Formats: sequence, structure tokens, C-alpha cells
Amino acid sequence: MPPSKGAGNGGTPSRPSGRGMRVKLKTAKGRKKSSARWLERQLNDTYVTEAARSGYRSRAAWKLAQIDDKFHILKPNARVVDLGAAPGGWTQVAVQRIGRSGYVVAVDIVEMESVPGAEVLQLDMREEEGVAALKEFLVDPVDVLLSDMAGSATGHRGTDRMRAEALCEVAHELACELLTPGGVLVVKAFHGGGESDLMNAMKKNFTKVRTFKPDASRADSAETYIVAAGFRRKVS
Repeated sequence: MPPSKGAGNGGTPSRPSGRGMRVKLKTAKGRKKSSARWLERQLNDTYVTEAARSGYRSRAAWKLAQIDDKFHILKPNARVVDLGAAPGGWTQVAVQRIGRSGYVVAVDIVEMESVPGAEVLQLDMREEEGVAALKEFLVDPVDVLLSDMAGSATGHRGTDRMRAEALCEVAHELACELLTPGGVLVVKAFHGGGESDLMNAMKKNFTKVRTFKPDASRADSAETYIVAAGFRRKVS
């Protein structure tokens, strides 16, 4: 697919090229209305259809492309770690945009298919063993730490918020250990999920901390992304 309007670094398109005909489903026998609504939304989501057409593994690929178009974080030759990488949409975009001289390490708690141009590790970043294994693998500091980590939804809003906050904190702590001076952290957060406290904590380690909601994020989603640039080690 040729780059569409809004193509960013490396010619990677950051927005779908167009819309198809709307599909409407009837509720089939044995199918819950909620399942039918979800499937109908997927079938009519331009980002979903264009992700498949472009070879991206998920619609989330467009989110990272749009974040990079805005903040220019994925520079040629960069060293990148992608947390919560499965199924690999963000990893694909990162590989395309940094070029062959950089490297991307994709990490997820679940098994993930390999991505050409990236190393894939199955690790749990909530556990000390997982963090130690990642550090041992990397050897050198990294330029960009991406985190699209999200816990499994329980259906209980308070519990889900707490889990999301915990994963944000994991990413922040890991960034402080892995990033090179001047490095960048991008982490998924949720409005009402303690993002203000997290941003205040990040300001002690980064020169610029901003929030951004890509167009590819669903309008009814509370998700946002915190982009923290200019890493500096906090002086005690």
C-alpha cells in the first residue's frame, strides 16, 4: 500500500486511505447482542480494515504511527523496546521507521509470532526475573521505551483502573533503568486512572511530559498516551 496522506518516517502510512461500505449485522441465533455489536464495529472500523490490508497485525499500529508523526520519537538507528507488544502492530511500525541500523526488542507476557527485523522475548515485566532477563539481553541503554501494556479486563472498573495504573508505573520504573540520557518513554494511560500523579512523577525524570490521543484511538475510549521526552536521571 503506498503511503497515504500523513505518512511519517520511512514512508509508513499513519492514516487509512479511505472508507468502504458500511456493514450491518443481524443478530444471529445464539450470538449475544454485545458480540454482534463488537463484530459490526470491527467490520466498519477503517483502521481495522486498513491494518489488515497494509499487513499490520492490529489497528494499534496506526496509533504509534500517529504518535510518531506528532513527536518524532522513532529516529533512524534508534534502539527501541516495545512492552506489551503482542500481536506486534507497534513493533512493525517501529521496525519500519528506525531502519536497519537500529534495533527493536518486543516484549510480552504471552507468546508472540516473530516480527522481521525485531527480537521477540516472552517475559513478565511485573516480575524481577523478567526485568533481569530483559536487562541481560539488552546490555546497552535504549533510546525509546514504548508501552502499550494493558491488563485483562475484569469488568470491574475500579480493579481495571488499578491494574492499568500499576502497569504504567512498571513502564516508568523500567524506563528509568533502561533509557539513555535524552531518551523517550511512551506509555498508555487512562483518564481517571491516576495519570496526573504519574505525569507528575515523570516530570522528575523527563524534561517534557505531554499527553496525546491519536485519531486511531476510539472516540469512546478513555485511553490516552503519555509521551515523556528528554530523560534525565533524578538527582537525590
